Amino acid sequence: MVAARITVNGKETPIAPAAAHTTVLDFLRDRGLTGTKEGCAEGECGACSVLVARPGVNKPTDWVAVNACLVPALALDGQEVITSEGLATVDESGAATALHPVQEEMAVRGGSQCGYCTPGFICSMASEYYRPDRCAHGDTAHDAASDADADAEDGPNGFDLHALSGNLCRCTGYRPIRDAAFAVGSPAEDDVLAQRREQAPPEAAATEYTRDDSAFLRPGTLAETVRLLRERPGAVVVAGSTDWGVEVNIRSRRADCVIAVDRLPELRELRVESDHIEIGAAQTLTEIERRLDGSVPLLAELFPQFASRLIRNSATLGGNLGTGSPIGDSPPVLLALEASLLLAGPDGEREVPLAEYFTGYRQSVRRPGELIRAVRVPLPLSPVTAFHKIAKRRFDDISSVAVAFALDIEDGIVRKARIGLGGVAATPIRALTTEAALEGRAWTAETVEAAARILRAEGTPMDDHRASALYRSAMLGQSLNKLYAQTTEAVSS
Repeated sequence: MVAARITVNGKETPIAPAAAHTTVLDFLRDRGLTGTKEGCAEGECGACSVLVARPGVNKPTDWVAVNACLVPALALDGQEVITSEGLATVDESGAATALHPVQEEMAVRGGSQCGYCTPGFICSMASEYYRPDRCAHGDTAHDAASDADADAEDGPNGFDLHALSGNLCRCTGYRPIRDAAFAVGSPAEDDVLAQRREQAPPEAAATEYTRDDSAFLRPGTLAETVRLLRERPGAVVVAGSTDWGVEVNIRSRRADCVIAVDRLPELRELRVESDHIEIGAAQTLTEIERRLDGSVPLLAELFPQFASRLIRNSATLGGNLGTGSPIGDSPPVLLALEASLLLAGPDGEREVPLAEYFTGYRQSVRRPGELIRAVRVPLPLSPVTAFHKIAKRRFDDISSVAVAFALDIEDGIVRKARIGLGGVAATPIRALTTEAALEGRAWTAETVEAAARILRAEGTPMDDHRASALYRSAMLGQSLNKLYAQTTEAVSS
């Protein structure tokens, strides 16, 4: 077994003697790379953002920004990382001789004041800078402050401002940062990081690391993973670590054994068949979004509302479903899509409808030794879909209520209705009574109002710091009315 190591800013660095739970953030700071900061320790502020070389969607390698505070250092064994310190041009002695174009624009446009959050913004911005298909509007840098055609969230240089949705700043008011993002041009031909995209990313390293009676394991195959889960029933399974990382940081949880499945080939496929789409459980949400490219409209509506780009660059459907949280954003959507889960375990593989998967608060039918291999969405898709997330912030927030709709409406009649709900019961649920009230009836204001009254009573919403039970019930009914208004608008236009 090769000793665990990470290539940081071009230099191989051993991970030992770090503890098995050490995050990438702490690993980097312990080695003097203090541009990477801790702000929240739960993936909400982006001060810890770094770049990681990952398998690409449009090129062999993508430079992907991730939250270093959540990812275990050992999860990047054998991988390549670039920090804010590694973006500038340096001479043979290691001294910086020129700023990176992203750093230059942030500096000249006043995008940094106290500077605490700046390195994280720089890395997230650099990830978007190197996105291969970014320059859809041309390859010339623009002055966004004076360009009247600049969209609020999509710059004239193709920069998607959602790339910065996971980065917070208390000082600038964001406008100078936006100006900097919309001013960057395309990478130069001799840009080393741009050239790196043309080469294959590092292979996933088989990792077996133990320190202080805690182990971090990265098996190479699904069969080996299942065997390990059978031998170590208490092991924690991680992919993006966006949930487990919070437990480690905020609640000081430690595991005797962590098993990483994020690079298992069997969990990273995306296949489109004649009667279904199969999505590997360890693909990140960003990868799924870009590979599906809007072909599943309900998922396309979900992705921009799921946390932030930084989180979506690591989070997976398998992880979001595996936690069993009643407020996860993907279960309502997948329930409306009538998705099923493929569970792999010691006795082979079985398919379970998602509607039958959850059995109680953070509980499921998953047996000991089983893990989610893939999510299967049946085809054809219902043509009328919508995802409504009610939260206190537009982006990067936990939902108070989440509602997903998938309807077949033919000749003004609702032939089929599927409604998934989150945040209104101990588990994500289907609104079965409301579905029955809609099916076979005319899609009219009267039908919708009657069904909305039923939808308000679905689930068992509770009062908490995010919303009251009364508010949640009201939002359920209002959500159906909103869908009707949207569909009527679409038909009339």
